[in-house]
Amino acid sequence: MSLSDQCKAIILGSILGDGSLKLNQGYANARFSFRHSVEQEGYFRWKADALREISSEKSIFLQGEDGGYGSKDKLRYQSRALPELTEIFHLTNKGKKIRIRRTWLNRMTPLSLAIWWLDDGSIIGNGRKGVLCTDGFDEESVHVLARYLEKVWGVYAHVGAIGRQRDSRQDQYYRLWFSTEELKKFLRIILPHIPVASMLQKVMVLYKDPQLQERWISEIIAATPFSREIVERVLSDKKSRWKSFRE
Repeated sequence: MSLSDQCKAIILGSILGDGSLKLNQGYANARFSFRHSVEQEGYFRWKADALREISSEKSIFLQGEDGGYGSKDKLRYQSRALPELTEIFHLTNKGKKIRIRRTWLNRMTPLSLAIWWLDDGSIIGNGRKGVLCTDGFDEESVHVLARYLEKVWGVYAHVGAIGRQRDSRQDQYYRLWFSTEELKKFLRIILPHIPVASMLQKVMVLYKDPQLQERWISEIIAATPFSREIVERVLSDKKSRWKSFRE
């Protein structure tokens, strides 16, 4: 593939998260697209700028409310149709559906993991556990992802099911769940690749113990280009919105 390593890494991470590769009927080559809420504009703009080699003047546009889940306005990106993207499409898809296989997961980098987490990862519970929302994949595929994380990156994630009511039926989805220590292992891999300060809240593990909190703050400052002032501001803002830290 003639695309840059950064471009490929972002695409591979994104298709596990908010991005997609489509080879539409009547077109010879695939396009890559993604969208984010307007609240994540800084992250969206960084990602779009990093993909200039596959972009056109019309790649970025505002998509209005669609009435679906999270129906606020979205910023949308769509690349040019390119043979290099078609190669990645055939590597990662079977028919028109993404197929999770180690043959392409093994090409992912720490940047790919960072994009995946920033798209679909969340710190949950007491502020010290994590989850990757893999609702679009079946149980077998999620287990492939879990084995990949453990074998390649040394991070254990538990595959657990959740139920969600959809109209008159109860659907079941499978997600990757991280304990505190496994979450921190994962975050240490991706910290150097957090692109914008607004996304620091996605890696801000929370502690009530000041010493433990300071240790994590210090790790973030050491691994990222962001100043202590910025990191502490993000921490303060996140704790102000976290119920257990307002009590």
